[in-house]
Amino acid sequence: MPVLPGAEPYRHEGGEVGVLLCHGFTGSPQSLRPWAEYLAERGLTVSLPLLPGHGTRWQDMAVTGWQDWYAEVDRELRGLQERCSQVFVFGLSMGGALTLRLAAKHGEAVSGIVVVNPANKVHGLAAHALPVVRHLVPTTKGVASDIAKEGVEEVGYDRVPLHAAHSLRQFLRLVDGELPQVTQPMVVLHSPQDHVVPPVDTARVLSRVSSSDVKEIVLEQSYHVATLDHDAERIFDESHAFICRLAPSIGKKGSTSGG
Repeated sequence: MPVLPGAEPYRHEGGEVGVLLCHGFTGSPQSLRPWAEYLAERGLTVSLPLLPGHGTRWQDMAVTGWQDWYAEVDRELRGLQERCSQVFVFGLSMGGALTLRLAAKHGEAVSGIVVVNPANKVHGLAAHALPVVRHLVPTTKGVASDIAKEGVEEVGYDRVPLHAAHSLRQFLRLVDGELPQVTQPMVVLHSPQDHVVPPVDTARVLSRVSSSDVKEIVLEQSYHVATLDHDAERIFDESHAFICRLAPSIGKKGSTSGG
């Protein structure tokens, strides 16, 4: 199945400091592409993979689960660790949850993390019915393009496959239990007006991680996909400043490849 235009993975070979970026549930690398390119332009080695089942059609996602999505980012992280002296992990929404699990599992091999509107729980009464309902109803309405900025669209599915949503719910419960294992320096950016992930999720993450070096930033002008919204440049600038503070030397520019 061909990848949707704009949803292709992105990689840039830069210096000795690497960054892995993790996109969200039913989304694609397009939501983080400007962030990835910003970091690449500043000489960093960047990896922005396309998660399995994403970026094509929702039917492809219906046969994948959290184990597939996590395995992809774990593989990409290990690849960066082989090439780079320091590696950071950034993520949006479910990508934030993937980031937190990578931090919990890889320990000191991850130098720091940045999460934007991190997902922590599947909310609503329907969440408890997912184990049964997913066998009766294939999809529900999509969650893509929650963006305040006019004229900006996220490349994502207009339907959510309920088998995948059930798997996401299991994954978020797993990650919640592992949050105390997260000790890395971190920046948490969140939008008060988020129609996909409520602010309580960020509060829960902040209350459970063991990190002592934590910076919390409120994104007043943006909705859920803040990386494509009014506060995007602030996210990019803050994340780069975070890397500069923790990485003594940021290498020279390399080459770029999409796809």
